[in-house]
Amino acid sequence: MMKHFWNSLLPLGLCFSLFAQGLPARIDIVVVEGEGAAGNTGQRLSHDPVVRVEDDDHRPVAGATVAFALPVSGTSGEFSNGSKTLTVVTDKDGLAAIHGLKVNEVPGKLQIYVTASYHGLRARALINQSVEAAPGARPPSPVLRSSKSGGKWKWVLVGVVAAAGAGAGAYFATRNSGSSPIAIGTGTVVFGSPR
Repeated sequence: MMKHFWNSLLPLGLCFSLFAQGLPARIDIVVVEGEGAAGNTGQRLSHDPVVRVEDDDHRPVAGATVAFALPVSGTSGEFSNGSKTLTVVTDKDGLAAIHGLKVNEVPGKLQIYVTASYHGLRARALINQSVEAAPGARPPSPVLRSSKSGGKWKWVLVGVVAAAGAGAGAYFATRNSGSSPIAIGTGTVVFGSPR
């Protein structure tokens, strides 16, 4: 009975062994289209990014999952789904393409991050493009940004100090004997992350 059980598993083991032999040792991403392309702010890219996933013998890998991601700030944009990330599965030729990528209004270097995965194997690549302001377009207004994540607290502290200074000035101005009170306005203080 036990011998029959092991003999029935033998073909299964052979299938697993053959399947494992068909898997590549590693995968790579080759940028086919889009590297070095240039476009204008606020428009769709003229060259859709296309990558090919290959195995260690440079054969195309069909069925690999490829994720494209855009930067969250600076020169960036949106994919056709309205998101900054898009996942595509490679076709029989190992190709994955994105269509309809629209860049934002910030000129500069656009880097599209690409990751591929296939049966536990992973690969990464970057597609570098440049985005230029359209002729006659106004440059975007500068935005004050902090280099550290906790930088917003500096601006809260500056606002509190400015308000305290204005309050102290108003207090001492009203304490001045023989003259009428002086009103000091601080203006509007707005806290929040820049957009």
